[in-house]
Amino acid sequence: MNTSKAEQTKIYSEILKKEMGISLYLPHNYDCLSHLPVLYFLHGRSGNENILFELDILKTADLLIQQKIIKPLIIVCPRIDNSRGVNSSMTTREVTSSNFNGRTINLGRYEDYFIKEVIPFIDTNYKTITSREGRFVGGASAGGYAALNYGLRYPELFSKVGGHMPALELQLDQEDIPYFSTIDIWKKHNPLYIAKECAIPSDMQLYLDAGNKDEGEFYNGCLELYKILKCRKVNVQNHLFEGHHNMAYIKSNLEKYLAFYTNQ
Repeated sequence: MNTSKAEQTKIYSEILKKEMGISLYLPHNYDCLSHLPVLYFLHGRSGNENILFELDILKTADLLIQQKIIKPLIIVCPRIDNSRGVNSSMTTREVTSSNFNGRTINLGRYEDYFIKEVIPFIDTNYKTITSREGRFVGGASAGGYAALNYGLRYPELFSKVGGHMPALELQLDQEDIPYFSTIDIWKKHNPLYIAKECAIPSDMQLYLDAGNKDEGEFYNGCLELYKILKCRKVNVQNHLFEGHHNMAYIKSNLEKYLAFYTNQ
C-alpha cells in the first residue's frame, strides 16, 4: 500500500519565547504533487503535537486516499500547550494550583503564535494552498474550542472548521478563570458569543460533534452553537456519535472528519 510520511519539527516562537513542536502528515508522493490543502488539527488540554500518532492519523489518511475516499492533503498538528489557544497574557508563564486539579495552565500569546508564526511557517516550508479555500482548522476538546474560535474570528484564513467534542463553555468555569481576566474577554474568545455577531462567509462550512454518553457542556455546547449558526443560515452540521469524551471517540470518527475537510 502506498504510504505517507510523518515529519516532526520544532520552531522557536519569538512570540512565546520558547521552542514549540509541530508534527505533520505528508501524503504519498508529496514531492511530486502540486500544492495541497492543509488541515490544522489541534490537541486537547493534556495533549501535544503527538496527537498525530496517538490517533493513528497517518494510517487512516493513507487508506482513505488510496481508496479515493478523500483527496491528498497535509495535516499539521502544532503544540499549543494547555493554553486554550488564546492570548491570555503578554508574557509566557505557567500556573499550577490545586484549584485546577493539579494541572499546569499555560498563559501567553498563543493565538498570535498560531496565527502569526505557525501558519506562515507551514506555508513557507511546505507545498500548501495558501488561500483560505485550501486551509482548514479543527480540533478535539480544548483544541476544538480553539479551532472554532480561530475559524469564526479569522474567516479570511479558513474555509472549513471543525469542533470535535469541543470544550464549549456555557458559563465560565473556575478552572478557566486564569485564561480570561474579565467576562468580556471570555466572551470575546467563546465561539457561542462570536457566532452571534461575526462575519461568516457564505461558503464557510462547520462541523460539530459530541459523544452520546457525554453529559453537560460538550453536547449542549454543540447544540447551542448549531442553533445560533443555523439561525444565521450558515452551512453547519451537528452530530451525536457513539462514545465518551476521550481519544477513542475521536479515533473512531476520524474517517468522517477527514472526509468533511477534504471533500467538496
